[in-house]
Amino acid sequence: MPVVLCLDLGTTTGWAVHSKQGVITSGTISFKNDRWQGGGMRFLKFNRFLNELNENAGPISMVFFEEVRRHMGVDAAHAYGGFMAHLTAWCEQQNIAYEGVPVGTIKRHATGKGNANKTMMIESAKARGHLPADDNEADALALVYWAIDQRIGEQS
Repeated sequence: MPVVLCLDLGTTTGWAVHSKQGVITSGTISFKNDRWQGGGMRFLKFNRFLNELNENAGPISMVFFEEVRRHMGVDAAHAYGGFMAHLTAWCEQQNIAYEGVPVGTIKRHATGKGNANKTMMIESAKARGHLPADDNEADALALVYWAIDQRIGEQS
């Protein structure tokens, strides 16, 4: 089976990995800067995170990320764009296939509702036997199950 990485991109990024053995692990990681760090540090930390995941859980074959079309504000939009740019460039450098999946598609697959709220997404993850720390991890878990059903099944 391919190693698949799924991400809910943001300053607090949710992640889920589907291993070669079919085991799913997940978590969240914060890329918030402290007051002494420049704006680009979050992206250097993000690249280091991707490299470490690829080394420890990989090699990663496929990456899926939540494709967000609407943001709560300008800062969130800028951060998301930066993470997406770094992710797609990293995937290109590593020769890893990647795909953005619309938010509504992920929510509909997880809950049956394309406009599911955060609580519903967390409950969906719990129903699958996971204990997500927050909605970011729950979204990444929902995305990994979408990838299993919609993409990995095509690989088998």
